[in-house]
Amino acid sequence: MPPETQDLSQLSVLAAFAHPDDEGFGCGGVLAALVSRGARVTLVCATNGDVGEISDPALATPETLPQVRQEELRQAMKITGVQDLRFLNYRDSGMAGTEENDHPGCLEQAPASQVVGKLVDIIREVEPRIVITHDPSGGYGHPDHRAMYRHVTDAYTAAGDGSAGSEGKMPWGPDALYYVCFPRREFRRMWQQMRDLGITPPFASQETDNLGSPDEAVTTTVDISPYLDTKIASLNCHRTQLDPNGAFAQLPEEMMRDNMRIEYFTLALPQDAGERADLLAGLIPPGDRV
Repeated sequence: MPPETQDLSQLSVLAAFAHPDDEGFGCGGVLAALVSRGARVTLVCATNGDVGEISDPALATPETLPQVRQEELRQAMKITGVQDLRFLNYRDSGMAGTEENDHPGCLEQAPASQVVGKLVDIIREVEPRIVITHDPSGGYGHPDHRAMYRHVTDAYTAAGDGSAGSEGKMPWGPDALYYVCFPRREFRRMWQQMRDLGITPPFASQETDNLGSPDEAVTTTVDISPYLDTKIASLNCHRTQLDPNGAFAQLPEEMMRDNMRIEYFTLALPQDAGERADLLAGLIPPGDRV
């Protein structure tokens, strides 16, 4: 186990993402580090991943996939150690330009005020100092990722000024808002690794220059090496989404581990934040890294 060098028992953190498995790919190591140091972490998942992949027909059907993915996330969070898991139960909106975007129950069609109100209520209940969500790019442009970026950003501000949410709940203003980043330079590097090995990258129809976050958006990098095994074990719970023949699965194990050991963030708010406000930057001291 990594050394417990920081007592974060007084720290509350809210992570809010669009689909089951977004949390693991984006900041699974940071979540594990926070929990191991005693932080109280709440994870909000906006949709049930209704139109995600089904890697093996024995695992789910299109009809059962939402329930299966919820259970996958529950099991993943048991490994990560997150005890407070909330589902908003919107429908997955699918990729941009698909008919799923028009489904009346999907996140893309949900009134912004409704989603923001739900998030504000949760923020005022759990009183997080740190809020973590998707960045403006949505990683690879998924409509639900971008929607959560907008809704969580609005809720971060509204929770403190009383402009949204249920009546009777006291305002709460978190200290910092972080966006999970996937820098474009990292996409380019991984895609080149795949091509060098004769592997066709995913999202092959998209240019890597349009994938991910602008490199200059990254303010904070965290080497989560001490928690990499936990991150991978948690991600492996999302079995329906892990294609054993997919591009990432074809990478050599050590190469994939190296790609996963750094997590990237934008410290978005407060905009005038200095190093003292960057609470994640010092989460895993150099002496803890392997």
